[in-house]
Amino acid sequence: MAPTERREQVIDAALRVIVEQGYEGVSIEAIARTAGVTRPVIYDHFRNLGQLLEALIEREEHCALEQLARIVPTDLGASDPIDVLAGGVRHFLDAVASRPDTWRIILLPLEGTPAIVRDHVETNRARTLEQVQELVRWAIERSALPSGLDAELASRAMQSLAEEAGRMVLTDPESYGPERYETFVRGVVGALGAAARHGAP
Repeated sequence: MAPTERREQVIDAALRVIVEQGYEGVSIEAIARTAGVTRPVIYDHFRNLGQLLEALIEREEHCALEQLARIVPTDLGASDPIDVLAGGVRHFLDAVASRPDTWRIILLPLEGTPAIVRDHVETNRARTLEQVQELVRWAIERSALPSGLDAELASRAMQSLAEEAGRMVLTDPESYGPERYETFVRGVVGALGAAARHGAP
């Protein structure tokens, strides 16, 4: 196995150990056993457990941010706000379903989660909230949402809904699939849009 492939295999094993056993179960020995390699093989790529976990966090964060960047079109133009908002939720949940282990450590934090992981998650949540607020303001300008709607509170509510939906997709995908949430968001935004067009505050 090429060094780069072996390195990814080790990181994959570390992620699997975290998801299955929590952070308390993470050790070089446990990761080596899961990866099917010896401890020296791991030390060929990482000085210590801390460096390995840092590499894991950076990789999973990069993957999650790449997925989030593809959710909302960069040029909204004449897009239908309902399609953008409902489609954004659907794309997010499809992303969660496509990389469940990545999103488990983000949406379902385990007991003993290191501070560095919590800090990364909260920093990215704040950035995402800013993007959602821009989207909500755009939808208000397009009369898809009531003009008097509090954009900040609406954005926080939408972020909370999306995160809860992500958790349900991870824990009970049969009952709470992405398409169910997409339909729900279309109904809610459609109702709010109708109210806005008919002059409701």
